[in-house]
Amino acid sequence: MLLLIFGEHLSRNSLLPALAPRIDGTSHAMSVKAFSLLNRIDQKLCMALGCINRPVSDFAAWKITSVTLSPENAREGLKNAPNQSVLEVEIQNRLAIAVLVPNLEISLTDAEESELKSIQLTPKEWLPSAWQASHPEFASKGAPSGELIHAQLPVTLPLNAAGYRVRVLYSQ
Repeated sequence: MLLLIFGEHLSRNSLLPALAPRIDGTSHAMSVKAFSLLNRIDQKLCMALGCINRPVSDFAAWKITSVTLSPENAREGLKNAPNQSVLEVEIQNRLAIAVLVPNLEISLTDAEESELKSIQLTPKEWLPSAWQASHPEFASKGAPSGELIHAQLPVTLPLNAAGYRVRVLYSQ
């Protein structure tokens, strides 16, 4: 039993992310309870033996719950030359552990689905400043379990833009 406990402690940075269930209701209740117990044991071991908590970088942990692209000034619509718009993105960390905040990639396409422009934003660029202020160590600690982040991003659209895609990614 002692060997099992120390084995868990030594491999915790790869074991916990692999076993972490989703908190959005898609994981079985039994696995959520079992992980909760494992997490409590792990926390007690960390208090006794010390450990380094490293958030995981798992793009599958993130669920894009909504994305909307709209003109910045709805009355003027597409008449403005710069074609300034606002992209509203809402994403959630679905894992039962902290996860590093990903980059966002916005792909703008024309009517034939050909990519016109790709915009990559680091977490510092796309996370709202209020969220960054309330989570000052987000770069090293990640976003807490279940965290829902809503961001509004200004985007300049090419004149022939007809569609868009948003995805999360981690840079190498």
